[in-house]
Amino acid sequence: MTMTDVYAAREPARAEIDEMKGAAVIEFGAPWCGHCVRAQPHLASAVNAHPAVRHIKIEDGSGKPLGRSFRVRLWPTLVLMRDGLEVARLVRPGDAGAIEEALARIDGLSSS
Repeated sequence: MTMTDVYAAREPARAEIDEMKGAAVIEFGAPWCGHCVRAQPHLASAVNAHPAVRHIKIEDGSGKPLGRSFRVRLWPTLVLMRDGLEVARLVRPGDAGAIEEALARIDGLSSS
């Protein structure tokens, strides 16, 4: 799957995320967040190199239950998951290399 450019219209329930199979990166942020905007080219470069990894872009904010369930405090926060379990987390990644390395970790794991 390629990078998702727009924030999801509906925030999935935590149970939906926990039940996902395979590799996924959950991106928490906001369209007006400068850190989020600056991270997009780096994220796109890394995500597009891993087509098997699902990318879910969630607009986070006060009172949003999914972000709170992951204890997200800064944006962007990337939660990298494999079969519903958090494997890695990146907070405000500054370059594609860190994102690429984390994606390679979840993309290279074998399914349970």
